[in-house]
Amino acid sequence: MEDILGLLRIRILRGRNLVDRDVGGSDPYVVVTMEPHTLKTGVVKNNCNPEWNEELTLSVTDVDVPIRLTVFDKDKFTADDKIGDAEIDIKPYIKILKMGLENLPNGCVVSRVQPNRTNCLADESHMVWNNGKIIQNMPLRLRNVESGEVEVQLEWIHVPGCKGLEIERLS
Repeated sequence: MEDILGLLRIRILRGRNLVDRDVGGSDPYVVVTMEPHTLKTGVVKNNCNPEWNEELTLSVTDVDVPIRLTVFDKDKFTADDKIGDAEIDIKPYIKILKMGLENLPNGCVVSRVQPNRTNCLADESHMVWNNGKIIQNMPLRLRNVESGEVEVQLEWIHVPGCKGLEIERLS
């Protein structure tokens, strides 16, 4: 078993303009995969602009393993329809964490990541100092679909006794 570096809290906030896979509205939910872990949100009934506001926590053993986010439409009598997917690259976030920042004013933007052809960002992503932690807000554009975005937020949780990211203080 690999050493755990820490925990990553992923807040699945909301979806926007998700494709309607059913007549009258999809019943979307999100599946988050970071091998070997898979977690999922609850289903929001009949809504192409769902508000999940759910926290999922992954144990991170390798920062090079991408986090895959897939949105599905829950169906009663057939297999669930895939609405779209995105990948979350945590390396820029981890790079900022390793700087060991502390004592910054709340709301201070410590870094920005621009959307490009290699990431799934729909807009600029901000890493903000908030109550002793660095929070990254990520608006993700779904791939393999005509439209749709999912907004997520990342927060690192330092676990005492874990291998860690070779920094002393995160919180």
